[in-house]
Amino acid sequence: MNVILVKLPLFVLFLAMSGCSTVQSGTGGDWIGYSESGLASFYADKHQNKKTANGELYKHALKTAAHRRLPFGSNVKVTNINNGKSVVVKVNDRGPFVKGRIIDLSKSAFSIIGNPSSGLINVKIEVIR
Repeated sequence: MNVILVKLPLFVLFLAMSGCSTVQSGTGGDWIGYSESGLASFYADKHQNKKTANGELYKHALKTAAHRRLPFGSNVKVTNINNGKSVVVKVNDRGPFVKGRIIDLSKSAFSIIGNPSSGLINVKIEVIR
């Protein structure tokens, strides 16, 4: 009896905390309109077919991205500040973990808005529907 009385409050606390997440999967509804400017990079070839943070396999050909906080499934318009070109990507990974970078793009997404030989580009990102 005493074991149940001790464990029940812990179980209730765990259950309550499991519903308190600030980053949720889905389409990023509360984030729509969020924007940020900074540097974008792209995934190195060694990441091809490796698992992303949401469990999908990374593919250079898909229009995907890594962001530190945006919910998985968020659609993000990424615009190259220097040439005005843009691409829409889906967030399926976490990162980048290099100071000053705000988003990592798949190689195909990066290629649409910039030259991969440049390595980094100045971008503005905006969460869209």
